[in-house]
Amino acid sequence: MYFKYRFILVPITALIICQIIKFTLESIKCKELRFDRLLNGAGGMPSTHTTFSISLTTLVGLEIGASDPLFAVCLIFSMIVSYDAIGVRYESGKQAEAINDLVEDLITNKKQKLNYKVLKEQLGHKPLEVLGGLILGFTVSFIFYTFIF
Repeated sequence: MYFKYRFILVPITALIICQIIKFTLESIKCKELRFDRLLNGAGGMPSTHTTFSISLTTLVGLEIGASDPLFAVCLIFSMIVSYDAIGVRYESGKQAEAINDLVEDLITNKKQKLNYKVLKEQLGHKPLEVLGGLILGFTVSFIFYTFIF
């Protein structure tokens, strides 16, 4: 079956499934419902960015073929997204954690009052979380391609 918007529908479906999985895992881990993870789920298992990009890459590969230049563009894009999730964004999260600790120490020890908003620390992903996103994105696209389209 030919569906005109499949290259948009499949990645968005994969993204929604990923956010639901992330919400469920975080809620179980914290023993409370974590609705903030539904819409603002940076970091954690699985990687939504990787799921989103790999689902598109997989669908393009299955539909058009791995020898097509569009597949190469999608693959390179997905590799950059995955590298960024593990490297740059993960390191940014560690920096945010260090800054938060320094400011907390300043406030506690110096009794200073600072106008400071705590930085978000969970920004990036561990390699296993990116692998989880890769597997999820591939699986969703494969299922859609095989059974639905």
